[in-house]
Amino acid sequence: MAWLLVDNSNTRTKFALADAGGLLSRRGWLPTAEISDAALAGSLEGFEFDGTLLCSVVPEKARILHDHLIRRGPVHSLSHRSDTGLVIDYPEPGQIGADRLANAIGVASRHGAPAIVIDFGTAVTFDVVAAGPAYCGGVIAPGLGAMQDYLGRRTALLPKIELEEPRAAIGKSTVEAMQAGAVFGYRGLVREIIARLRAEMTGDPAIVATGGDAALIARGLPEIVAVDPDLTLEGLRLAAVRNLL
Repeated sequence: MAWLLVDNSNTRTKFALADAGGLLSRRGWLPTAEISDAALAGSLEGFEFDGTLLCSVVPEKARILHDHLIRRGPVHSLSHRSDTGLVIDYPEPGQIGADRLANAIGVASRHGAPAIVIDFGTAVTFDVVAAGPAYCGGVIAPGLGAMQDYLGRRTALLPKIELEEPRAAIGKSTVEAMQAGAVFGYRGLVREIIARLRAEMTGDPAIVATGGDAALIARGLPEIVAVDPDLTLEGLRLAAVRNLL
């Protein structure tokens, strides 16, 4: 049995084929803003699957995805009501983003619990998984790309920059100064949040990063023990095993 895994985030929507044994090689993606019935038909041409595990944080696009994919088999939308294998230790479980649940499922399986998952996307999320495993909550902060774009839009003289490792903290050009502020400053934000979360947790958590800017930021943070690009998809695969078999 093969499943289509759909990670519908604010910027990109990623697709992957999976089975009970692991991720398959067939993958694709669409800019989330461009999702339509016609775009999905083109992007998923040649994908063969028996059902879909949908993870969405964009409700209007989730409806388009669901209505398109239900024609090709059952669709399960990940939520706190799903069989996740996690205890949900959260007062308002309906407020937990599906992507955060997927990350918690993935980290508990791949890296154990307790753990902290840091997902570097449009927003950067920190999710705490206690031994059990149990989803306990976390932190949401602006993503690195969003902060960078804000400077480019809201200032007259500062350009939009490509993010890369700064050569030094003292920038010798506007671009170098912005790169230093973005990368070094962001690492400071991440380090402080990790320290605060650790102080409130029991045990020594594995700290795992995923998402678009994970490799860049983790390079200067020894607290992060692993960068796992497929963590969200692995969480979705495991959710498919529990909810679509």
